[in-house]
Amino acid sequence: QVLLVESGGGLVQAGGSLRLSCAVSGGTVTRYTMAWFRQVPGKEREFVACINWSGSNKDYADSVKGRFTISRDNAKNTVYLQVNSLKPEDTAVYYCAAKAAWGPAASLPNWYAYWGQGTQVTVSS
Repeated sequence: QVLLVESGGGLVQAGGSLRLSCAVSGGTVTRYTMAWFRQVPGKEREFVACINWSGSNKDYADSVKGRFTISRDNAKNTVYLQVNSLKPEDTAVYYCAAKAAWGPAASLPNWYAYWGQGTQVTVSS
């Protein structure tokens, strides 16, 4: 059973930065496409970024391009999301997701097999 545990969320002022981490256990992390999604109450889960097993392919939502960076350290079984120039509209619960494949559906939440419990990011204005 693959277990994903997010950390690094918190309260930050607009313009600030955070580094979110997703620790993977129970599986061979190099098999997995990893992604970050976010969700606010009453709205659907929104794609943020994804990365293939080697890190050679990445994709970002238009709303975060140039501000967020996804990366992975397979030796540490960890995926990161560096979030810079934060805006109040970035406030959400951020979730890590994993699937043992790569494909054009990698931005769709229903494509993913494993999810973490989420970490709250709150950006004050």
